[in-house]
Amino acid sequence: MTALRSVYDLAPSDLAVLVAEAGEPPYRARQLGRWLDRRRVADPREMTDLPAGFRELLSRRLAGTGLELRRHQVGDEGWTHKLLFGLGGGDSVESVLMLYPPAGDAEPRALDPDDWEAPGAGSAGRTGRATVCISTQAGCAMGCTFCATGQFGYTRNLSTGEVVEQVARVWAALPGLRPHPAAPDHLTNVVFMGMGEPFANPTATWGAARRLHEGFGLSARAITISTVGLVPGIRRAAAEPLAVNLAVSIHAADDELRDRLVPVNRSWPIAELLAAVDEYVTAKRRRVSFEYALMRDVNDGVDQGRRLGRLLAPLRVPGTGGHAAHVNLIPYNPTPGTGFSASPPSAVRRFRDAVAASGVPVSVRVNRGTGIDAACGQLRTTAGRPGRSAVLPAPARGASG
Repeated sequence: MTALRSVYDLAPSDLAVLVAEAGEPPYRARQLGRWLDRRRVADPREMTDLPAGFRELLSRRLAGTGLELRRHQVGDEGWTHKLLFGLGGGDSVESVLMLYPPAGDAEPRALDPDDWEAPGAGSAGRTGRATVCISTQAGCAMGCTFCATGQFGYTRNLSTGEVVEQVARVWAALPGLRPHPAAPDHLTNVVFMGMGEPFANPTATWGAARRLHEGFGLSARAITISTVGLVPGIRRAAAEPLAVNLAVSIHAADDELRDRLVPVNRSWPIAELLAAVDEYVTAKRRRVSFEYALMRDVNDGVDQGRRLGRLLAPLRVPGTGGHAAHVNLIPYNPTPGTGFSASPPSAVRRFRDAVAASGVPVSVRVNRGTGIDAACGQLRTTAGRPGRSAVLPAPARGASG
C-alpha cells in the first residue's frame, strides 16, 4: 500500500485484503471490483451500496492516490476533449477524448471544406465511436524531433493503475460531455497514443491492456498500442495472448531520414522494424497501421511515398493474402519550437497517391483537437516537473559513419 499510486493498482487479492482488514465480509471485495471496473467509479465515497463506515475507511486509506483533474479543454464544437491529470509527485499527463457521430448524423466541423477529406470524414459507421487516447509516461524519452512530448523530456513511468484510471475517469464523465444525442454514451475504443512510448513501460502498458479487456469488458480489437519502433516491444506483442491492435509511427521510408526524425531508428532500423512487424502479423493475423506525419519539404516527397509503398507492400496477412499494412497519413500538427510545418493539401494528395500506387491501403487522418493542442504530436504539459533528455539504446549499426 505504501507505493500505491491509484486505486486501480489494486488487484482482486489486494481488495480482499482491504476488506478483511476492515472486518467486512468477503463479498465486499467483489462489490469493490464492480464499482471500479464496471461502473468506473474510483472514489469510495460514491460507492453507495457499501456501508458508510467502510467507505470512510477506504477514503482514508486511499487519500493522496489517484489522478487529479487539473484542466479540461474543449475543441471541435464539443467533439474533442483534452484533460490534464495531475499525478502524485508533481507530474502530470494529458488524455484526449474524441467523439465521432454515426455516418450521416451531426458531424464535427473540424476541416476546411477545401481540404482533401470529403464531408462526413469525421463520422464513424452506423453507431459512432468514442475513442480515448491515453498516456503511459510523464513525458517521453524517445526524442522524436517533431513531437511536442519529446521536447518536454521524460520524468517517469506511470503505474498500471494510473494508465487504467485515465480510461475510467473519461468513461465516467463521457455521458455529460456529449455534444449531440448522436454521440456515443460509452467508450468504444482505447488507444495508447498519448504521452510516452508504451513499449518503454511494458509492465503498465500490458497490465492496463489486460485490465481494460478483462475488467472493463473492452474487446482486444478495441484496444490499440502505438510504438515509435521498439522492436522488443513489437515482438512481445506478437507473443502476448491478448491480440490488441498495433500501430507503428514510421514517418520516413529510408534509414537516413528516419534516423533524423526518430532517433530510436539508430538502434532498430527499418529492416529490423518491419521484420518484427511481420512476426506480429504472422502471429495475430491482424493488419498494422503505419502512422506517417507529413512535414513540408522534409518527408512529403513523391519519392518517399513510392518508397514507403514498396516497403510495406510485401507485408501480407497469412491465409488471406491481403495487405497487412495500412498507411495512416497525418497532416503535421503545428508544434512550436520544432521548425517543421504542415504539408499543403496538394502535397498530401500526391504522397497518398504515390503510396497507393503499390496497392497499399492508405488514408488521411482527420485532424482533431488542433485548436486545443490535443492532436497527434501536440500533447505536452508544462504543468509537471522538467523532463530529462532522451536516453536511447546503443546504435545497432556501426558508429563510424
